[in-house]
Amino acid sequence: MILLQLFFEFAKVGLFTVGGGMASVPFLVAMSDKTGWFTQAQLIDMIAISESTPGPLGINMGTYVGFETAGIPGAIVATLGITLPTAALAIIVATFLFGFKDNKYVQGAFYGLRPASAGLIAAAGVSVAMLSLVNQAALEAKEWAKLVDIKAIILAAVLWVLTNKVKQTKKLHAIVFIAFSAVIGIIFGFAGV
Repeated sequence: MILLQLFFEFAKVGLFTVGGGMASVPFLVAMSDKTGWFTQAQLIDMIAISESTPGPLGINMGTYVGFETAGIPGAIVATLGITLPTAALAIIVATFLFGFKDNKYVQGAFYGLRPASAGLIAAAGVSVAMLSLVNQAALEAKEWAKLVDIKAIILAAVLWVLTNKVKQTKKLHAIVFIAFSAVIGIIFGFAGV
């Protein structure tokens, strides 16, 4: 039964995520609340791991959740769930839409999907920022003095400056910043924050 549930939950994520992997985060937050397969903190870890490994974020996360939930069969089923229905739908839609690509209604639909995609990605960004930069335990306990995770905010600010303002580091590959962040996390003891 768990394998069937994994397939359908990830099929929904794959079918309704418009705009790339980060747009799947709100669906995964809802899945966490509904199924209890992973916590919000584990979701942040999954995003970090999925972003730093080869492959699409949604598929990496589906494989990870499937594996943690039901082992190798779960990983396979969740991966198939997020990819098969979406691939089939994409092939069907592409077949029919190719003849209508200049149709004003089709163009209007695609134009309308852009802001929806931007909204989903923005919501995902806010969720990731809240889970990464705010001490969730302090938020739930209403301990306002411990609410802000200073180390995480400093790291985020340094990375923002290095990737946006410092000419020498702006063009470095993302993997450099991922490795840098991992090392900083180890050195400064981010575990359990």
